[in-house]
Amino acid sequence: MPPYAPAAGPEPRSRSAPAAPQQRTRYASQRPDGTHDDPGAAPPHPRPPRHRTAERDRLTWLICAGVGLGVLGTTALYASPGAVFRSTRPTSVAVRPARHPAAPSAGPAAQPLPSVRRLPGIGARLGAAIPANARQALVVVGQGPDSWMSSATLWSRDDHGNWHPGQTWTAHNALRGWTSFHRVDDLRSPVGVFSLTAAGGLAPNPGTRLPYDHSSAFRAVGAGFEGEPLTGSFDYVVAIDYNRVPGSSPLDSRTPLGRGRGAGLWVHVDHQGPTHGCVALSREHMIELLRRLDPAAHPVIVMGDRAALRQ
Repeated sequence: MPPYAPAAGPEPRSRSAPAAPQQRTRYASQRPDGTHDDPGAAPPHPRPPRHRTAERDRLTWLICAGVGLGVLGTTALYASPGAVFRSTRPTSVAVRPARHPAAPSAGPAAQPLPSVRRLPGIGARLGAAIPANARQALVVVGQGPDSWMSSATLWSRDDHGNWHPGQTWTAHNALRGWTSFHRVDDLRSPVGVFSLTAAGGLAPNPGTRLPYDHSSAFRAVGAGFEGEPLTGSFDYVVAIDYNRVPGSSPLDSRTPLGRGRGAGLWVHVDHQGPTHGCVALSREHMIELLRRLDPAAHPVIVMGDRAALRQ
């Protein structure tokens, strides 16, 4: 780009002075104070001052006004209480430790199982057979009238008459299921409500408050219906007061209903197979049952298949 020249043309030179050779201005090396990196370079021609015009003044005013409005808008945005700003750059925030740190949470509290006024699944007839003073009930529910698979739950009743459930355990009953009229050797468990007043076993008392008969006569021998060994089945037993004298030893042979109605029905240690008419629980659950049963609570057993219990 040639140096700027005034509109009136080049300045006239003297005829006696030779014309100086024209040199290019090196703007790349020029500093703001007019000096150059190259001392041999000629200084550039001074740029004439720009003259103000109406259009230039209007443009300058518009630029200033736009900048002012932008500053005012930004100030108002940051001053707004509801404004939220997010930065794309990661920031580090120093967190001050609390003066009084909160105690560690113990986690959600275990919710108690709901209580009921009447035992669930028990109909009016069997419900009426539960004594009013009974505060413990071992409810044994068979899967079907001809099934030897069942479950057992120990319920407790409070002073207000509400029943509270305990843990449900797997149980076994007689080989052919259930009957409402038990007879000797029918291989069915009787349906009904019976008291639990005495216990015993080959093993010493594990801590029950029921009268406990510790005797070697509880020894079990042979094999069950599935070929399983019966050894240890009578280590712990609770007598079911069906056709027996309540409160006597489980070994008591008296039968108020006669021998033909069957006898000697117990809750005993499970041998992993069906029984002749008894109810069987695992060794662990038998020990827990014995420790929980309280003669002052007048415990009973409510037993039968699901359909029979609803009657």
